[in-house]
Amino acid sequence: MSKKSNFPQTKVKNAEPSSKNSDWIIWAAWADRITFEEIFEKTGKTEAEVIKFMRRSLKPSSFRLWRKRVAEKSIKHRRLFHQSRKKLRAKISIDET
Repeated sequence: MSKKSNFPQTKVKNAEPSSKNSDWIIWAAWADRITFEEIFEKTGKTEAEVIKFMRRSLKPSSFRLWRKRVAEKSIKHRRLFHQSRKKLRAKISIDET
């Protein structure tokens, strides 16, 4: 049996699935650094459609956990993320003076 390549394969615990697969939507929705806007750009699904898809795809307890997590993270919405960064920068500049 011969090796397929000379380079070692890095195995990732939760590798990114193909964006054409519906698993990618679930993976991206759980990922903290991927906004709903980026999900829309890749799949064409709005935030409401992603929520409906997650409701159908996950167990009820997993869906509730995900919704709680998304509601607490301002980073899932690009606009809210930028607003929170501006507030943080303003607070830091006030504290320095």
